[in-house]
Amino acid sequence: MTATLNPPKPIRVWLTPPGPNGWKTIFLLEELSLNYEFKSFRFDDVKKPPFIDINPNGRIPAIEDPNTGLTLWESGAINQYLIEQYDTEKRLTFDDVINRNLCNQFLQFQMSGQGPYYGQCGWFQHLHAEKIQSAIDRYSNEIKRVLGVLEIVLSKKGEYEQWLVGDKMTYADMAFVPWNFRLSEVLMQSWDEVFEGTPRVRAWHEKMVELPSWKRAMEHRARLMDEQGLQWNGVPKGVETFTEYEEKIEKGEMKYD
Repeated sequence: MTATLNPPKPIRVWLTPPGPNGWKTIFLLEELSLNYEFKSFRFDDVKKPPFIDINPNGRIPAIEDPNTGLTLWESGAINQYLIEQYDTEKRLTFDDVINRNLCNQFLQFQMSGQGPYYGQCGWFQHLHAEKIQSAIDRYSNEIKRVLGVLEIVLSKKGEYEQWLVGDKMTYADMAFVPWNFRLSEVLMQSWDEVFEGTPRVRAWHEKMVELPSWKRAMEHRARLMDEQGLQWNGVPKGVETFTEYEEKIEKGEMKYD
């Protein structure tokens, strides 16, 4: 007997595989067992047609849902849409007004506090043409501050309620995983150093990266990266170290928008 697909037509997800933001949406799609398909393309092409016709801001991810006729960009808006439209059993959200809005609060914090600061740290740490230590220090300190905020939130919860909202994992918790998953690379620190002083955040994060849905998402990422000739950290195959990568960027041998 053929299983019924949910939704009947696959949701198309536009993404470039190296960066974390697209995997925030894929993680959610996998956890909800939704029917979707990839439209994977190179980072060099985010400001070009056809993607710029989908998202004039030229940032991933974006989705096209043929089941509702909606085209949507911005990862937070996409994930809220998926929850409202397809999480009919409220597995990853709540019905009541308080917890529902608290989930939205933490999603906004992830979008305004985590993503931008982590991304800027990664840029100045690895990709900027010159080393500006004050910028690296600023964004590294902001990462530690964000982790500290999350530690405070979790420290106020009970032993069996180690989630941001209520007593279960929600889409708000899940939104933090893709960037936290890259922190050892971004900060150039061991995981013990990354999570120094934030043991609850570490335990919370490690619970989620052990989920089958996250592992499937990372399997998809590895395949798409391989198709583009990229290593797991986004560095092209054949480039051995970030130092070598940075030298090639400085010489103009690597293209970025």
